[in-house]
Amino acid sequence: MSLHSVRPKILGFISEDASAGLVALLVMLCGCVLTGLLAWSTFNLYQQQLRQRFQLLASERYSRIEERFEDQEQRLDGLKRFFINSGSVSRQDFDGYTQPLLHRTQAYAWAPRVSGTERGLFERRVREQGVSHFSISDLDADGKLQRAPERAEYVPVLYSQTQSALGSPLGFDLLGQPLRRDTLERARSRGGAAVSQPVRLVGVEPSYARGIVLATPVSVRATMPVLSSEPYGYVIAVISMRQLVVDGLPEQNHDNLFVQIIDLSTDEASGQLYESSNGPGASSLSMTRVLSLADHDYQVNIRPSALFLQANHSSASSQVVLGGLLSLLLSALLYVLVSQRQRALRLVEQRTEELRVREQELRGTHGKLRSVLNAATQVAIIATDLRGVISTFNAGAEHMLGYKSAEVVGHMTLESLHLPEELNARAQALGQRYGRQIPISQAMLGDGSEASGDATREWTLVRHDGSHLAVNMLATPVLDDHGLWVGHLAICIDITERKRVHEALAARDRLLKKLSAHVPGGIYQFQIDAEGHPSFPYVSDGIRDIYEIEPQQLQLDAEPVFTRIHPDDVARVRSSIRTSAKQLSLWREEYRVQLPQRGLRWVRGEATPERLAAGGVLWHGNLSDISDLKRVEEELRALSVTDSLTGIHNRRYFQERLQTEMARVERGVGDLAVIMLDIDHFKRINDQYGHAVGDRVLRAVCERISHRLRRTDVFCRLGGEEFMVLCPDTDGQQASVLADELWRGLRGSPIEGVGVVTASFGIASWRQHEGADGLLLRADSGVYAAKQAGRDRVQAEMA
Repeated sequence: MSLHSVRPKILGFISEDASAGLVALLVMLCGCVLTGLLAWSTFNLYQQQLRQRFQLLASERYSRIEERFEDQEQRLDGLKRFFINSGSVSRQDFDGYTQPLLHRTQAYAWAPRVSGTERGLFERRVREQGVSHFSISDLDADGKLQRAPERAEYVPVLYSQTQSALGSPLGFDLLGQPLRRDTLERARSRGGAAVSQPVRLVGVEPSYARGIVLATPVSVRATMPVLSSEPYGYVIAVISMRQLVVDGLPEQNHDNLFVQIIDLSTDEASGQLYESSNGPGASSLSMTRVLSLADHDYQVNIRPSALFLQANHSSASSQVVLGGLLSLLLSALLYVLVSQRQRALRLVEQRTEELRVREQELRGTHGKLRSVLNAATQVAIIATDLRGVISTFNAGAEHMLGYKSAEVVGHMTLESLHLPEELNARAQALGQRYGRQIPISQAMLGDGSEASGDATREWTLVRHDGSHLAVNMLATPVLDDHGLWVGHLAICIDITERKRVHEALAARDRLLKKLSAHVPGGIYQFQIDAEGHPSFPYVSDGIRDIYEIEPQQLQLDAEPVFTRIHPDDVARVRSSIRTSAKQLSLWREEYRVQLPQRGLRWVRGEATPERLAAGGVLWHGNLSDISDLKRVEEELRALSVTDSLTGIHNRRYFQERLQTEMARVERGVGDLAVIMLDIDHFKRINDQYGHAVGDRVLRAVCERISHRLRRTDVFCRLGGEEFMVLCPDTDGQQASVLADELWRGLRGSPIEGVGVVTASFGIASWRQHEGADGLLLRADSGVYAAKQAGRDRVQAEMA
């Protein structure tokens, strides 16, 4: 049957043989049509929602502006009633009443009517009330106040409460400006509030100067017995339209609406009272209403701002782009799928024919493979099915295990060739690891999981004669052409000889470990590779006592050893190692280590280097703890420089320190002085009290002298009853003061059983180009001079 007769239709109606490009183009056209319909519907919905949102915001803004217009009229009417109902309104009364009203209003003012004949009296009275330099004024051409000319009537600002930092324009005559005069005339004729056309406000910051003046006449007072129809003054509200509209609303650069207010009582150019600074957006949406304030009507135009349009943008364009991309992607994907399917069908026909040819080749290859398996006589190759029944048993397996292939294939399992004890132990170990029972057949083939990969492990197989054979077995799954698991393949290598070699090596290692355990210290191999990385390829257990570090820790990295070495010695040790590596010379060092448990210890190390073929250096050596030896050396050193009778330093130590200090001062560093003393009549003490008492006197004198010396001074016994004090960084005058203190301290401390013991002191300070012998000779001469002068004294330094 032909493959073409059963091919399905593409998309249900397109032939399988149709061009892949034609199918992709058809899908692309359908996708574009659907995308266009969806975008058109989305755009219409967007326009409707945008109109509703704008109308809602605009209505709310109209309501706010209308409420603020009404609020201004009501506040001004309340101020008017305040004047009517009050017998007399002082400036303090006016300020107290109008201060809380200054909300969205630039200023409130009271302006009384003053006739021309009363002008002088009125100005003097106001100045007497505390308003200095008060006069009725007009605005000049520069917008500044100047004294008003003579007129029949004035309406000057007498009281004013303002928000502006520029101050109140007291004395400003409202009749001096035509627009303000017209406003007052309309208020008088109406008997109520009247509002001016747009004017530039006086005493207001320039940014708020565009506004209107709302005026109401005050006709009567509560205290007047006779009613009068003519007002005696006006209460004024100065309103900045920007403050009235913007106050309490979002900043204009964050406002969603563009607002414009036009006074309908004048032409449009001069009647524009307010316009938002954010500008209108590119939209046909708009709303217009007429609002009234006093006797004027104002047209309020509201349009959406660019911010509103940006926040409510349409998603139709993104839908068009996304739909177009999806259509393009779908058509491209369909093109690839259709073309690949057609290519696959052609390949199926081609491969079917190839498989027929290769089937014949595989039959020949199978025979060759069988021959190869039988030729591998040193390796046992055993194949099983999924049940573990052996299906292949090559000649190598026959040779190693003593079975014939016919006896095993189809009759025995791989499990039956294993030592049962090993299989049970392995299955139990895997069961404990995974928390479930592991079949023995899986235990010998892998790690106990059905998805296990190749596993190499040492096993013991049972030969045909019952003897045991140690093998290294590689178990791997056998998969068919579809990747399904159809059996196992086990490759076994005889490792009997290798185990014998390993056991011999293990025995040698145990012998080496026993030998090294009885060697004091540690035996090691230290290596620095070509990259300079240090390590210990071998180190005995004795290293644990030397550095308190586990030997295994040092096999990969030797740096922990250097962290144990004393900071003052580590640079020297590293330098000697580099020198030994460079010259291939014997390495020998003694250094200190700081151990966490045993503290400071001394270590001696020796090693012989050799060059490695890879470029590194390998040392063979040993380490030993010499702390006890160092302690003995220190004790011997202390004994060699200490006087056994008195416990102070002896002549040998004095000579060593004197040479050191002389070298220092000869380099020009500091000063140096010596004090020599000799006990007076010491032979008489020995003769009178005995040598035991004489020895006690020597120790007592040393104790009294030592207590009065400085920490830097060196006190030594030269022999018999002669002593020397070495004074570093001390000049002759300082040494004389110290000698006088020692002399007084000795005389002031009697010795029990003997009484006061005195001494004669000589002083010498170092002089340039003078040697140690000259210095000591001058000190000895000073002692001799003190003896000659009667003993028990300090002889000044001699020239």
